[in-house]
Amino acid sequence: QVQLMESGGDSVQTGGSLRLSCAATNLGSPKYCMGWFRQAPGKERERVASIAADGGTDYHGSVRGRFTVFQDNTKTKLDLQLNSIRLDDAGIYYCAVSRLPSSILGRGCRNWSGREHTTWGQGTQVTIFS
Repeated sequence: QVQLMESGGDSVQTGGSLRLSCAATNLGSPKYCMGWFRQAPGKERERVASIAADGGTDYHGSVRGRFTVFQDNTKTKLDLQLNSIRLDDAGIYYCAVSRLPSSILGRGCRNWSGREHTTWGQGTQVTIFS
């Protein structure tokens, strides 16, 4: 059974930076999407950034150019670098792995909604203050 463990959540000032980390165990074949989702209070969980098995990436429009995903060579660790943080970046950030191959989820896993066929970590809180 896949297990995901996030770390790095913190309280950070607007304009600052933060790095979140995710470690996966029992992944099996590295053909799936990995990514980061976030959920702000009162809002639906949304995909922030994802990486496909071929290394292609996709980002939510609100974070493009500010956030970057980094995956290690073993494809069992996925970091999310958050730069130029804004108030609307606050929320619980979840690491996730798709249970469908990335080859059918579009470039960079752009079609991965997370509503189904997804395994989740427990989440890590990111709080923003101005």
